[in-house]
Amino acid sequence: MDDQTRIELEAAAFRRLRQHLMQDRTDVQNIDMMNLTGFCRNCLSRWYQEAANEKGIDMGKDEAREIFYGMTMDAWKSTYQTEANADKQKAFEKAFSENVTAKDA
Repeated sequence: MDDQTRIELEAAAFRRLRQHLMQDRTDVQNIDMMNLTGFCRNCLSRWYQEAANEKGIDMGKDEAREIFYGMTMDAWKSTYQTEANADKQKAFEKAFSENVTAKDA
């Protein structure tokens, strides 16, 4: 497989993941994703922002999140986010400390 085809396939897979999380599974909470996988929608949007910045594209955290979520973070939270219980919050603290470095936060 040539590099251009590989890049196009990787981009297509990423777009499908983004659609899955934005539209198909809005019920899946970020805290659950982080607790199970070590990353969440915010991580994906941060990686998107970092890639844009590395290419010389000026993009902030809020803009990247809006691109990834399809709406503002506040709109997402009020529409889809549910309250996390104490056990989930404790697990999140552990997952966050294991997977997100100080420069990432």
